Amino acid sequence: MKLTVIGFWGGYPAPNGATSSYLLEKDDFSLLIDVGSGSLSKLQQVKHVMDIDAVVLSHYHHDHIADVGVLQYAWLVQSYITGAKEILPIYGHTEDRARFESLTHECTEGVAYDPNTTLEVGPFTITFLKTKHPVPCYGMRITDGETVIVYTADTSYMEEWISFSKDADLLITDCNFYADQDGSNAGHMTSKEGGMIAEKANVGELLLSHLPQYRHTVDLVREARVQYNGKVRVAEEGLTWEK
Repeated sequence: MKLTVIGFWGGYPAPNGATSSYLLEKDDFSLLIDVGSGSLSKLQQVKHVMDIDAVVLSHYHHDHIADVGVLQYAWLVQSYITGAKEILPIYGHTEDRARFESLTHECTEGVAYDPNTTLEVGPFTITFLKTKHPVPCYGMRITDGETVIVYTADTSYMEEWISFSKDADLLITDCNFYADQDGSNAGHMTSKEGGMIAEKANVGELLLSHLPQYRHTVDLVREARVQYNGKVRVAEEGLTWEK
């Protein structure tokens, strides 16, 4: 299973950047997790838009879905170019009905996932955990049967993340705040909290994402390492992880 970071900023993209979006690949199947602002442009540096097989969304805040409409029009334009109309499935929850219904377009179909059951998408099996965030949001534990990646999406700290992330090969945490800050009211975590989860869950590696646009993000790694003895990195555009 291969992961490529497409976008990693929180809230809005830094110059020449993109917000949350991650590409998962296995056995010629390409799954896009979230489609944040600027992500479609960045995605095309590594993958043709028509080579995406499915999309799964954690929630409907703009920094996770802003480029869904752009992706829909990309597929529509490609249908004119090729003369073949393909339909891209976009999986989302239905707790915001209007947002969910907007996932269906001429070349895309909104597909509801039930967060209380597992979701099978291509070679991937996904289980969900509802996060602490101002709107309904779901973190994901994704496996291909051998490797496990946990993506917290947007969340403030919850003890449940420890059991949900247990023994994952890679943990991607919301890290929108530094260790000396409190992100709980905003529905986000700090570097310290991400490190605590990684250590207690015995994960193989920690990737800090949904990053702030101020101060020095290298400090986030140093702060997380106080809590976690394993490998820690901050997300970067084009960063790949494979196992």
